[in-house]
Amino acid sequence: MTAPDAAGVPAWVEPMLAKADGGRLRSGPEWAYEYKLDGYRAAMRIGPAGTTVLTSRNNIDFTAEFADLAGVLTPALDGRAAYLDGEIVVYGEDGRIDFERMQERRGRYVRHQSGPKGLEFRDVPVRFLAFDLLRLGDRNLLATPYDERRRLLAELPMPDPHRVSVVRAVTFDELAADRRTPADFLADAASAGYEGVVAKLRSSLYSPGQRPDSWLKHPLIRTQEVIVCGWRPGQRSFTGTLGGLLLGAHDPATGDLVYIGDVGTGFSQATRADLQARLQGMERRTHPFVTTPPREDTARARWVEPRLVGEIVYRQFTRAGRVRHTAWRGLRHDKDPAEVLAPRAVPHEPAAPPAPAPAVEPQRITVQAGNRRLTLSNLDKVLYPADGFTKGEVINYYSRVAEVLLPHLAGRPVTFIRYPNGVEGQKWFEKNVPKGAPDWLRTARVAGTGGTIDYPLLDDLPGLVWAANMAALELHVPQWTVESGARRPPDRLVFDLDPGPGTTIVDCCRVAERLHDVLVADGLTPYAKTSGSKGMQLYCGIRTDDPAAPSAYAKRIAQRLAAETPESVTAVMAKAQRTGRVFIDWSQNNPAKTTVAPYSLRGRDHPTASAPVTWEEVRACRHVTHLTFAADDVLDRIDEYGDLLAGLGKDSAPLG
Repeated sequence: MTAPDAAGVPAWVEPMLAKADGGRLRSGPEWAYEYKLDGYRAAMRIGPAGTTVLTSRNNIDFTAEFADLAGVLTPALDGRAAYLDGEIVVYGEDGRIDFERMQERRGRYVRHQSGPKGLEFRDVPVRFLAFDLLRLGDRNLLATPYDERRRLLAELPMPDPHRVSVVRAVTFDELAADRRTPADFLADAASAGYEGVVAKLRSSLYSPGQRPDSWLKHPLIRTQEVIVCGWRPGQRSFTGTLGGLLLGAHDPATGDLVYIGDVGTGFSQATRADLQARLQGMERRTHPFVTTPPREDTARARWVEPRLVGEIVYRQFTRAGRVRHTAWRGLRHDKDPAEVLAPRAVPHEPAAPPAPAPAVEPQRITVQAGNRRLTLSNLDKVLYPADGFTKGEVINYYSRVAEVLLPHLAGRPVTFIRYPNGVEGQKWFEKNVPKGAPDWLRTARVAGTGGTIDYPLLDDLPGLVWAANMAALELHVPQWTVESGARRPPDRLVFDLDPGPGTTIVDCCRVAERLHDVLVADGLTPYAKTSGSKGMQLYCGIRTDDPAAPSAYAKRIAQRLAAETPESVTAVMAKAQRTGRVFIDWSQNNPAKTTVAPYSLRGRDHPTASAPVTWEEVRACRHVTHLTFAADDVLDRIDEYGDLLAGLGKDSAPLG
């Protein structure tokens, strides 16, 4: 780090970058984890007198554009200089980081840059999220280990956390202490709408301009910077506007500009008009690539000088060097075309959460669900290929089980696992109410470890049908309810019986019988259901004022059974301990955890569901098929038994 300027503002340092982890999220006590953010990478450099300079990752001055971030930390530094590395973000109305809104704000700033000074865009506030500290006072921290840099950063007071705050970081050991894993942290990142997770070696130094193995990013969506090299006029409903963009990037091996495909979705009407106006002033007669793109890809193409950098979402990069299943995200004014490198094709690369579908009008029908009229789409789409089970059949199933399912969802925040392309496609967790949700849908705002989440509440048939239409095959709920926006104490105790390698649900039944006797002896009334996957759950209705009591009680019982029969039962989550044993997962009583709801479908090869069962069935089970129920089986069972969990709330007892 070179000497500060005349105002004592630390000199700019080329930022350290994260390397892709190849699809394997690193695990172990040497690692810490941060959320991967979706904004503009920036340095916040502050002089002793409070002079603040904001600089992009390639040393573009952002200070004027984000003027309301200047001076925020001055009161906290007591005359010390500081250098914070982080990201400038904008939040959407759903409380998630919204890169598109950042792009809109950026476009407005550029258009009004020559107008009146002091334009602050108060309707689109920005926030600086710091994740590293490179200098504090006279102390240069580049050669200081990550753990120490983060400790110093966390100790800095944040006078206005709505404008400047610190990105959450958690170590592997901290996760393990909460009976959680890096995969759980990744799931939290997905549900909260983050781009992914960055794993950082706790002993790592800060290496300016480098992309070492000590910072590894695990994206939940695949994004790619691209160079806009041409455009096509729109057709049909887009006649007279921009239809799509032709994209390029530099070959990582040769540096040549190569054609990598096109993008035709993800544009708003305003974005199409803005891009068309920009590109019409940049046109050239010939393409700019080192080799001519395929003729079929360039019909009606209008070529432009390769000066604009944008960003797309994509699912696949083919061996032929093409991005597939793309959607536009916006221009990247903070990136230089020379920096844009084409991705590398990876065999069997994992898919990203789906980008917006191509602009093809889906099949739609309008139905009456309860007191609401809903528009449903793609009812013939097969979601379970092995059985040909369609989305229409999923909606039909949830409509028919609604009478027995809804009481178990009432007042409970719902987490969805969605499979828009079927169980063989990419799935993702969704806690926050998605964009486009109907305004009549009830929601609950709940504070959690990752921030505030607006959960959906499925209290009626229309809500259930709406969720099924989104291919929300799995519904997961906590053991507590909300009332008037407040979280109530847990009213259910759950034991999740998970068969390890070499065991099945038959072994779970033997453990369930033992648990039944223990719980009854303690004055509780246990109910059983299959998970719809490999194992089963036991529930008891309880009364307690202590949110931690169910976990403590369940852990004590689980450890007792594991101590009595260590050869067949474990109360430890570690996979190495589970071979030949049934794992009694007591941790799902943690208020932050959820369990698959009764009657929920599962995202397995076949449309199986979580089904309540009688204790006679548990005791008689001698083969996995005895307690495996497909959707049709569950409907037949409801006709025969009604809701086998109907007494769960009535039979609640104090948790001693």
